[in-house]
Amino acid sequence: MSAFAAVVGALFADPNVGRDAVYIADGGAPVLVRIVAGRADAISDFGDARLWSETTRIDLRVAEVGNRRPGDRIEIEGEAFVIQGEPVRDLERLIWTVELRPV
Repeated sequence: MSAFAAVVGALFADPNVGRDAVYIADGGAPVLVRIVAGRADAISDFGDARLWSETTRIDLRVAEVGNRRPGDRIEIEGEAFVIQGEPVRDLERLIWTVELRPV
């Protein structure tokens, strides 16, 4: 295990940073996973206008969710979300960053 993988594991395991969630692949069974959640606002340019939107992004470990796709569901503390757009992996290929929308 690389040093970076060990740090990622510690980050997700930390109760102050990581949280439990349920991942449900389209047509699959629910799986308990650990996530690192972020709810950053996004500002997008559209012509001369700037649009503000509230977003929900989370990080998932590739080891727990190897094959994720848009349309899969994630439940966090009783709230249900759907993955939208294409998830992005980090440089080390250990973490997926996904954008969610409420169901």
